[in-house]
Amino acid sequence: MPMLNVLIAAPAAPDLSRRVASTLSDLTARLLGKDPAVTAIAISYIAAENWFTGGAALSDQRKAAYWLDIKITEATNTKAEMADYIAAVHGTMAEILGAVHEESYVLVHPVPASAYGYGGLTQEYRFIAGKSAQAQRAA
Repeated sequence: MPMLNVLIAAPAAPDLSRRVASTLSDLTARLLGKDPAVTAIAISYIAAENWFTGGAALSDQRKAAYWLDIKITEATNTKAEMADYIAAVHGTMAEILGAVHEESYVLVHPVPASAYGYGGLTQEYRFIAGKSAQAQRAA
């Protein structure tokens, strides 16, 4: 049930948003094992002339950039899985956006299961309810 917030310094386009969302959903499922059915992705755009890296606007550098902020449940992924994910996101975003500035970022937030959820239920509650259901089936 990850939540992905993506900020892109490039001209807004519905087709671009669909491609980014589809690609990130696939990577998040494949590399982090997250269910696409409960993956939420919000995409925002900022003009390249309003994004500065190294003191210069991206528009002057003729570069695009992105910022991905993803929330996942704590202790569900290893450091290696998160590192592989970050590398794959950067490579894929570079393919999609073209000339991507190296100063594009991915921040994976592993958050406590007791403080994170959807549909009014925490992930901790879902985990405990799932274990209880497994025990009842086994009995």
